[in-house]
Amino acid sequence: MRPKSVKASATETSRLMLPTDANQRGYVHGGVIMHLMDEAAGTVAIRHSQRPCVTASIDRMNFFAPVYVGNLLILKASVNFVGKTSVEIGVKIESEDMLTGKRVHTNSSYLVYVALDDDGRPTSVPRVVPESKAEKRRFREGRERRRVRLEMLRGGGKSRG
Repeated sequence: MRPKSVKASATETSRLMLPTDANQRGYVHGGVIMHLMDEAAGTVAIRHSQRPCVTASIDRMNFFAPVYVGNLLILKASVNFVGKTSVEIGVKIESEDMLTGKRVHTNSSYLVYVALDDDGRPTSVPRVVPESKAEKRRFREGRERRRVRLEMLRGGGKSRG
């Protein structure tokens, strides 16, 4: 399997937020944003692995600023780190007021996907080759997050009191 660059599978997508995406006050539902985030990250995981992928975990989701009806939601997603069968994708979400051009960072999160073979079992994914300084930093940070996730799965994060 040939290694791939981060930019080989990175994506940027946008969607206009409509009244059906929001509550009665015009605030876009968090679940709508999370759904779009999962779609963008899943697209990157599939493009990188060239296999069907399923969401394995989503790190904490913080909402830094509200998104309103009429805003353009912009999702930027790329591979941060790759394990044997898993891919960590980082997603940065911005909201743009299209009348002023002003953009606000509204959310960021890390999602992990597992690639599946034809029988629905985890399968190997290509390594990622970070090139830029930022990509190398995200790779190191992704490796550490993976270590922490695996420790939590093995019971290392359980309270002992």
